[in-house]
Amino acid sequence: MTHITTEVHPLPSTATTVTTAPDEELAAVAEATSHRLMERLTGLTDRLVGEILADDPAYLGFVPHDELWQTVRDILDESIDAMGRRALGEEPELAKAIAIGRRRAEQGLPLESLLRAFRVGGRVYWETMIEVVSDDEPSALPILLRFASIVWHSNELQSNAVADAYRRTESELLRRSGERVQALLDALLDGRGADGGLAKAAAAALDLPMNGRYAVVVLRWPRRDPGFERPEELGGMRSVWRMRTDGEIVVVELGDRGTGAVAAALEPLFRGAAGISPAVEGLAALGRARWLAEIALQTCDSGDRRITRLDDRLPAALVVSQPELSGYLGASVLGPLTDLDPVDREILLETLATWLDCEGSAARTASRLYCHRNTVFNRLRRLEQLTSRSLHRPRDVVELALALDALNLVTSDEARDRLLN
Repeated sequence: MTHITTEVHPLPSTATTVTTAPDEELAAVAEATSHRLMERLTGLTDRLVGEILADDPAYLGFVPHDELWQTVRDILDESIDAMGRRALGEEPELAKAIAIGRRRAEQGLPLESLLRAFRVGGRVYWETMIEVVSDDEPSALPILLRFASIVWHSNELQSNAVADAYRRTESELLRRSGERVQALLDALLDGRGADGGLAKAAAAALDLPMNGRYAVVVLRWPRRDPGFERPEELGGMRSVWRMRTDGEIVVVELGDRGTGAVAAALEPLFRGAAGISPAVEGLAALGRARWLAEIALQTCDSGDRRITRLDDRLPAALVVSQPELSGYLGASVLGPLTDLDPVDREILLETLATWLDCEGSAARTASRLYCHRNTVFNRLRRLEQLTSRSLHRPRDVVELALALDALNLVTSDEARDRLLN
């Protein structure tokens, strides 16, 4: 599922602090060793970069060689320069490690590769120290060995700082990416997809074909269901969900399927009213599809639990899309029922609605209303007399059907009372 509401939680820091007791004898050896390491800094950098790449050749797929070399040199320079002070108990600087963690997250380098590079760095750094002291002052080796715990504690602190910065940056990038995806989808759904550049950017961000076949579903919940799981696919069709304050919208990639497949897939999952647009071609048409889906939804009564395809409700859709004209039609056609007793009036309107639902079958209408078919005929004849319309004339039937939809869908409760009371 591509569900584009993103939530990011703060990540706890994994860094720890280590306090080392001052060791004057070790500090003197470390200071002397650091001077000799500085003389070998360029060669040490070459060696460490080579070992990092030998251990993980894919590293250069994310980090340019020159940048990797300079980063390694900078952090070695900082570590070597601080050797004497570290022997005296000074905490290591972590600013460079934090900057590296952020940068590598932005470049997409896997965190495992980054941490492995730091482990390799700690090993090469310690091995080089041993080599230098063994060559220049072997008698100092027993003292230098006390520096091993400092090297590995510093390496651990740096690795923790790197990992913490990496994870925080990764979370921020995901949040920004989610916000960008939401903005692109909103722009399409709001009808700004005529800009080909926008549709192209949205296709890349949403991983959807720019020129595919789509339908839009607008959902109206009877109440928000926090446990509802928004699936990545509806009946095998890719879906992208977008929550809004006034409802929820789903973009469905149809492929070669029809919108009936969307309704069938949504039916067992959803407990509210939904409107489904016709199929449209391309992401640029999602704004029009959303509008059509909203029109389909408006053909459902407020209390309905119904999943409605616009293609199945076109006459009612015409009514709700022209509320003023439809209200006038309802008043003109059904206004003569105003003088009836309210109970009598509702019986006639219910009979008309049921007769229309039963495709003009008096027998089926009678069965549904639990009355005799002659009773249905009598009610319909009375309705014809009051409205001056004939149910034998197709044009009159259309007017009556549209007027009934107008009464139920676009006429406010107050206006309905004025019309029929």
